[in-house]
Amino acid sequence: MEIHSIPEAFQTKLRLAILSSLLTGKKSFRELKEITSSTDGNLGAQIKKLDELGYVEIEKAFVNNKPQTTCDITAFGREQFKEYVEMLEKLLKQ
Repeated sequence: MEIHSIPEAFQTKLRLAILSSLLTGKKSFRELKEITSSTDGNLGAQIKKLDELGYVEIEKAFVNNKPQTTCDITAFGREQFKEYVEMLEKLLKQ
């Protein structure tokens, strides 16, 4: 990964926050909302975009008759995040 070709998934603060928080494990929509201090609409849109790009998986279920959305980072997302961090480290060493 090079600085001139940073993937779309890493080009917003909210997407970076979502991906960073998912590195430690699966999170519910509510947990991601608390972590990122985002609005429902913005968080939902960014999660959807990350899903479309293949960086996260979305699970929808009903718990006690209430809808619950959970997200997890994919193997592709984890690898891309690692490459992104390595690229930043390389830049810092220059």
